[in-house]
Amino acid sequence: MKLSPLNQRRWRNFRRNRRAFWSLLIFAALFVLSLLAEIIANDRPIVASYRGELYFPAYRFYPETTFGGDFRTEANYTDPSVECLIVSGGREECWDEPQATIAASRSGFVNGQEIHRGWTIWPPIPYHYRTINNVGTAPSSPDASHWLGTDDTARDVTARVIYGFRLSILFTLIVTAVASVLGIAAGAVQGYFGGRTDLVFQRLLEIWGSTPSLYVIIILFAILGRSFWLLVFVSILFGWPALVGVVRAEFLRARNFEYVRAARALGVRDRTIMFRHILPNAMVATLTMLPFVVTGTISSLAALDYLGYGLPASAPSLGELALQAKQNLQAPWLGFAAFFTFAIMLSLLVFIFEGIRDAFDPRKTFR
Repeated sequence: MKLSPLNQRRWRNFRRNRRAFWSLLIFAALFVLSLLAEIIANDRPIVASYRGELYFPAYRFYPETTFGGDFRTEANYTDPSVECLIVSGGREECWDEPQATIAASRSGFVNGQEIHRGWTIWPPIPYHYRTINNVGTAPSSPDASHWLGTDDTARDVTARVIYGFRLSILFTLIVTAVASVLGIAAGAVQGYFGGRTDLVFQRLLEIWGSTPSLYVIIILFAILGRSFWLLVFVSILFGWPALVGVVRAEFLRARNFEYVRAARALGVRDRTIMFRHILPNAMVATLTMLPFVVTGTISSLAALDYLGYGLPASAPSLGELALQAKQNLQAPWLGFAAFFTFAIMLSLLVFIFEGIRDAFDPRKTFR
């Protein structure tokens, strides 16, 4: 789809801001890599070949019986017996001497009989954020096997950072997108119509803004249990008023402009005037507030996880990693991992939105 001349100028202005442009490229690369977290860090193979068929354990559940085992639970792919079953095509000898059978099957023969050899492709980081590793002490310091060490439950910190980064960004994108749409729509209605509509909305916002969100979260989690989508719902519920005041002020200022009066005189519908004519002119002030909304959403998620009222304990939370750093001062790598992850993530987002704000500024767009 071809961009309009105005949007082309905005894109050129954004690219001229080198800090914002490179921040966008770096953030996009990191986000894409985090979306492939199962391929980068996992305790299950990416692809497994068994008796001529391909399986994808990193994304699908396969019971041990799929590979000739006895149990219907998920196969433990790090177990030598399971590895032997995959490589040797389900030979019974794997339960007796799996290592010897693996070595023989890799040559293509077991007990003098030719077999159809299987194989597995593993991620570069053979740990999942839930994997409990056999280390001497927990937390353990960084080494060749664990690049950022392990936490106090012997889980790999590198894997937790990768999955935690993805979780934080997805949470922030969902909450910010939905809350911004609701807040912009509410502010537009208030500012455009004014009068009693504005008065009623303002009183409702004052009542809703005085509601203690932390207490509501604690009560809902106590009744319904902690979950990702429940936290998203509650965050949207209390996050949408953030942009209402800015959008309302811009619509109150612009509703009496000449082009708005002319559109009304021509019989243009109110909805078209609001979202096609006034809203684009109010976007600069809205985009100025978005970095604060984004960083506030990330910080609120981290704060709730830090206090123990956020995501479930099994989730790869960066806030819970920061809590572990506080509780294990003898393991500074936990604090460094949490701090630099938050610092890089928030800095890149602020630089990107700063460039978007300048690109949408009419004074700079038409310079």
